[in-house]
Amino acid sequence: MSLKRSAVNVLIWLAALTAGLAFTHLLAQTSSKKILCFFLLLIASAVILLLKPYLSYEQLMMPVIYLLIAATFANNAFFSIKLGFFSLFPYRILLIAAAVWLIWEMMNSQDPIERWNRVQVKGILAFFAFWFCYGMISLLWVKSVTDGLKYLSLLGMGMFFVFLIVMYFQKLERLLAFYYIWMVMTVFLMIIGLYNHFTLHHLPSSTLYNGPQYKQHYPTSVFFNQNDFATFLSISFFFYAAFFKNVKNSYLKIAGLVLACCSVYLIFLTGSRASILGVIAGLLLYAFILLPRFLKKWVLVAAVCGFAAFAVLFAGKITNVVYTLFLAPQTAHDFSEPLPSNVARANLLKNAGHYVLDTYGFGVGVGNVPYYLEHHAIFDTDQVVEVHNWLVEIMANFGVIMMLGYVTMYGYLMLLLYRFYKSRLTSRYKLLLEGLLAALISFLVSSISPSSMSNLYFHWVFLALVIATVNTLRIKGTDETERFR
Repeated sequence: MSLKRSAVNVLIWLAALTAGLAFTHLLAQTSSKKILCFFLLLIASAVILLLKPYLSYEQLMMPVIYLLIAATFANNAFFSIKLGFFSLFPYRILLIAAAVWLIWEMMNSQDPIERWNRVQVKGILAFFAFWFCYGMISLLWVKSVTDGLKYLSLLGMGMFFVFLIVMYFQKLERLLAFYYIWMVMTVFLMIIGLYNHFTLHHLPSSTLYNGPQYKQHYPTSVFFNQNDFATFLSISFFFYAAFFKNVKNSYLKIAGLVLACCSVYLIFLTGSRASILGVIAGLLLYAFILLPRFLKKWVLVAAVCGFAAFAVLFAGKITNVVYTLFLAPQTAHDFSEPLPSNVARANLLKNAGHYVLDTYGFGVGVGNVPYYLEHHAIFDTDQVVEVHNWLVEIMANFGVIMMLGYVTMYGYLMLLLYRFYKSRLTSRYKLLLEGLLAALISFLVSSISPSSMSNLYFHWVFLALVIATVNTLRIKGTDETERFR
């Protein structure tokens, strides 16, 4: 028996030695980034194994999730490893680690099941699951399977992030920590943006890195272009505005006001008209929710009357613009000059609309709109292959039903947040509710600015915070109801 055990031990050591030599040879032919990434993961795994006997699964998981949230704001600007058509950077590495740890916890503990039983937004999570499954099914009719798989991987990572946050952020303190991480990380992003503007230098992840000189003054921070950065700031502005209104410390109030002004200043520097309109729309909603109840009805009546008067007075101009951009016959385009921006965007929408009609409302399939715009464009887009409108992007890729589902979910979240706001909660809850409500309407408007939202992770981070807030408030309401029974 001891002889057999010795033989097994020898075989194990030989196998380990062979694997070690093979891995050493592989590392010798690998870039320094991959080596660094491997050793950091090795150190992190060792630390977790050392702490595991002294901490619960949740106590080990929370630092990873907080790091994950912070890492989303860095994008792939500072560290990225290319693995074929897929790239690894801190956000994705930590997300994969969190997924592995969650599966391990589900196999060894009842805590995930208990947390899932407390979740009060299962319908929204079910919608995301249906959306992802529909995307998988749509691979059956896509023109480019590679593009579809890329898009589906981004969609899956974003949806899993939402699920993860909803599962672990069921307390106000954690939601506020999330909120503050967003605010702090935005400060660093704004510093980089100001550096871009004043020094005319950009990070390698930016499309303006070594780009045209006349565009160098646009701030891009860690994003691909200035429009992506502006959309992000249109959300962050309201986080700072709500912080300024609800915090009691005078120094923190001043800090919130200064940072809110900085974010608006940077939005103006980007030149993103959609993000400016988004901030205006958010401010109008913010002003409305702060009004006394007796004034809200009169403001709504005045708004409807004002909109009707505007539509009547400018009906001719509005009709003319709509006819020129969407109904008039296409004029020949001189390819020596760029297509006007408004015409190009209108043509992108017309192409997308045609694809939706041509597929009987089911969409061209996950991630395939760029392929269709590149190879099957009906209207000239000046070689632009992204639709530049988040809702239309969803509709063209996944069909009318999925787009209406997303809009319904979005409106439902806004309605719930507003109802919670009217229930006279404490200032800490108001800080969350005011910032999120105004940011939701701002993002909806400004999301027509980026070329595509699929690779902008802050969209999923923002949605995760909103959904987790609704979930936590519902849990709070359910617990209070059971307490008074």
